[in-house]
Amino acid sequence: MIPIGDSTRRRTTPYVNVGIIIACVLVFLYELSLSTIDVGRFFLDWGVVPVQLVDWLESPSAVEEPSTVVTSMFIHGGWLHLIGNMLFLWVFGDNVEDAMGHGRYLVFYLLAGLAATTLQVFIDQESLIPMVGASGAIAGVLGAYLVLYPRATVSVLIPWLWFFGVFPVPAAFLIVFWFLLQLLSGVASLGAAAGVTEGIAFWAHVGGFIAGVVLVGAFRRQKPRRRPPSVVW
Repeated sequence: MIPIGDSTRRRTTPYVNVGIIIACVLVFLYELSLSTIDVGRFFLDWGVVPVQLVDWLESPSAVEEPSTVVTSMFIHGGWLHLIGNMLFLWVFGDNVEDAMGHGRYLVFYLLAGLAATTLQVFIDQESLIPMVGASGAIAGVLGAYLVLYPRATVSVLIPWLWFFGVFPVPAAFLIVFWFLLQLLSGVASLGAAAGVTEGIAFWAHVGGFIAGVVLVGAFRRQKPRRRPPSVVW
């Protein structure tokens, strides 16, 4: 199921969400200008390489290695990787930003990405494969959306039924189904080398989602308390 819109109406312009999408697109366009060898070096330099990050944690020096936790969130491995991530971010991120405010949303997004990287690296400490992509942070956005808008409806396209148009689906069903799929795939991947299958870091998705559910309460804007009606004498 491919989400293309939701029923929740925002009250503010999602400057941060749009900015993240633009940044990811610009980075990907830069990748397209590189040769195959240079793209590989780019991933190694700016993506998270678990074994290198673990080595840095054991003997910290400089800031290049930990900075990849942030830079990796803006790098994607192909058109489908980019489009899929940006579509989910476009549909769900604007409403989460609306509920949190621009600054809080940016911090929340980065923390969700950090949590995603942390869990994946913990599971996969010896991996030499660079981790790239915004999906861990976006998983956090999905977790926050589930808490904030549990009764929302999402319009989805089903690839093999596209000629029937879009279908309304409860957002809670779509998001919970997605999370369970990531969790089951992550458990299954533990029997494979490095806990990653088909180039997908499932535990990063799980970690980001859990972080989103946990952190949303601290980052959502508090509703102003209503004053009791006063009596004028």
